[in-house]
Amino acid sequence: MIDFSHPDILDCIERALEEDIGPGDVTSQVCVPEDRAAHGSFVARERQIVAGTELLPVLYQMRGVKDLQIRKHSGACVDDREIIATVRGPARTLLECERVALNFLQRLSGIATLARQFADRVAGTNCRVLDTRKTTPGLRRLEKMAAAAGGITNHRMGLYDAVLIKNNHIAAAGGVRNAIERVRASGLEIEVEVRTRAELEEALAAGATHVLLDNLTPGEAAQEVRWIAGRAKVELSGGIDLESVRAYAETGADFVSSGAITHSARATDISFRLELE
Repeated sequence: MIDFSHPDILDCIERALEEDIGPGDVTSQVCVPEDRAAHGSFVARERQIVAGTELLPVLYQMRGVKDLQIRKHSGACVDDREIIATVRGPARTLLECERVALNFLQRLSGIATLARQFADRVAGTNCRVLDTRKTTPGLRRLEKMAAAAGGITNHRMGLYDAVLIKNNHIAAAGGVRNAIERVRASGLEIEVEVRTRAELEEALAAGATHVLLDNLTPGEAAQEVRWIAGRAKVELSGGIDLESVRAYAETGADFVSSGAITHSARATDISFRLELE
């Protein structure tokens, strides 16, 4: 599971707190006595897969609160009204952290919940669901953690950790074979996106071990998978959603990818209930 002490994540939390609190929560400062203590509970308001609860201790410790208990870790399925986590501390601090904590939990749990739905739809096939780089700027590490917590497989984290030759790379390199030959020295597995049978034949002849077939119907994809006949791993992409993912998985492809898992997930409903000590 993800390292929540990673500098990228710490920076993300710090910026989120600064964005919301700024020089101070003026409402809590004028409404709530400084010495008032309270405890709060994060409560699911619908059935969901939670993600990001491990952020909460880090977030609250940045504001001086250390008394936090995680009851449901990332990847857990919770029902309506189940308590996800509890926290105790100065009432003012709990109030000023409330929205930032909920924003993280609701966004990440939404991704995990949608990811689990995708994973469930392909159950029983030999096909795995991949996420993509279509993430919220600055939140990629967290959003991919949430996708994995939902049960799918993370694809590359960024442009730096895997070779994926796409159509614009092919155009810039002067063709499929030229592109593959130029990246072969990297020693990394080569994945190449192909749009036609001619490009597919060229990619396989040049030694591609992983091909990405984009914007095909399930029937067209099944035909190409049969023709490839195991000579390369096959990934399918392009408009794949919950309604169609099963049909694509049943083509015999090794992977299907969907940007919707991170760019179109609906935030789940989670509330924060505060009570005085």
